[in-house]
Amino acid sequence: MSESRGPRGSTQRLTPGDRARFAGEGLLDAVGRILCDAACLPRKELFESWEVARRVLRRQRGGPVLDLAGGHGLVGWLIALQDPSTPSVTVVDRRIPTSAGRLQAALGARWPALAHRISHIEGELDAVPIPAQARVLGVHACGGLTDEVLDRAIAAGARVAVLPCCHSHAKLDDGGLSGWMEPRVAIDATRALRLRTAGYRVWTATIPADISPENRLLIGNPV
Repeated sequence: MSESRGPRGSTQRLTPGDRARFAGEGLLDAVGRILCDAACLPRKELFESWEVARRVLRRQRGGPVLDLAGGHGLVGWLIALQDPSTPSVTVVDRRIPTSAGRLQAALGARWPALAHRISHIEGELDAVPIPAQARVLGVHACGGLTDEVLDRAIAAGARVAVLPCCHSHAKLDDGGLSGWMEPRVAIDATRALRLRTAGYRVWTATIPADISPENRLLIGNPV
């Protein structure tokens, strides 16, 4: 990633003044320029969403995307833009942020045919049914919300990918492993084992730590 794009983990909002940092011809630069003009997201959110989408697409292609606790929904957009076999993206969150509407309008103006396949629902994570062919995402679903995402995916027998955050050692299951490893890692290792026990093939990966220290990505596909 070019250093000319600035610090990838910055929480400062992208603005039109950052547009020159995204002068390339690839998809990341195209999306970056649109988000700069829209001034609706921090720089971190662009790079984090990009890195998650790339890694999910290595293991999961085809089928609808359900992005639970999905906030602005950029991960779903990036998956759909790179995977034409994505029929729909549904972003569910208890509170849809203002940035979601601005992002939808900005990206929809560039890719109007795709915009019709992406929707947002404000409600609980069980607001929509999960078909077995879906890909279920939980990107920085805080604390126990990550486990709710896993619960819903496992119950449906659907593919799943989560990037956990806000680990609470007091509230979350560490599988008894925190005597050997840092508690947050123990909690995520226990989640990986849970997927394996449920009959999933599991992959673990990380996104670059300069984007976010909460960077462990867990991907599972039912066998």
